[in-house]
Amino acid sequence: SQMFKRLDISISRTNMADWMIKCGALIQPLINLLEDKLLDQPVMHIDETTVQVLKEPGKKASSKSYFWVRSAANIILFDYSPSRSATVAKKLTQGYQGTLMCDGYGGYDQLPQNKLGCWTHARRYFIKVLDQSEHQGARKMVQLIAELHQVEKQTKDDPPDKRQLARQDKSAAILEKIKTLKDESLLSCTPTSTFGKALGYLHNQWPKLIAYIEDGRYPIDNNPAENAIRPFVIGRKNWLFANSQNGAKASANLYGLIETAKAHGLNPEKYLTEIYRQLPNAKTVEQIEQLLPWNIRLD
Repeated sequence: SQMFKRLDISISRTNMADWMIKCGALIQPLINLLEDKLLDQPVMHIDETTVQVLKEPGKKASSKSYFWVRSAANIILFDYSPSRSATVAKKLTQGYQGTLMCDGYGGYDQLPQNKLGCWTHARRYFIKVLDQSEHQGARKMVQLIAELHQVEKQTKDDPPDKRQLARQDKSAAILEKIKTLKDESLLSCTPTSTFGKALGYLHNQWPKLIAYIEDGRYPIDNNPAENAIRPFVIGRKNWLFANSQNGAKASANLYGLIETAKAHGLNPEKYLTEIYRQLPNAKTVEQIEQLLPWNIRLD
């Protein structure tokens, strides 16, 4: 608005915000098709972060709301919700038949899908220990987790069946060392200490953390979801809050379509320009499908 004002063009922030809300609503058909494709994937990453929405019914302006992110196969979708409850997670994964990669948030435990644990999250707890002191047990645990990631690095370009063999051959032995260290350390560690909390997270998440070696398609961590949510987190530092629920929903749609376009190597500005040019004339599902990032042709 200020940039336009310097050009002697008066456009209020309210008008520009209203335009964005309309833009977010117009792309809903594309978001729906992206969600259908996302829910067909064998593995889906899911995560959430906070957002402040000033005008929410029954809530203070300072209260927290949430943006949820789901990602798979270079499809990245955001969803706004006033809460972080398990009900929201259930709604976002309703009908999904694949495997979920998630962190240790208890709401995910109520979902019926098979779940994988994130080794990056587990590692962070031990890094916190090392930030406070040179703890030998934490240092050894970080080294062993690094060995797990090294196996992944060596096999990242391999087909799933070959990657699974490498995991069974190498990662399984490393996991056994981690389990032994975990079990022995739990016997002599104070549960409320930083190291004790790190071990507690590892112990509680253990079945989900080791499940990734069962299938070469399974990821070792939830980094794709965290990477997908990072542009939103960076943007949040600038715009700080959404004014309304409609604005938050529009932001979710626009962030999802833009990040998905970027993931497919498209220039977001050119892509959106073409979308808003062609979408009003797309009357059938087939015509809308041609506007998806992997189908569209940008001159």
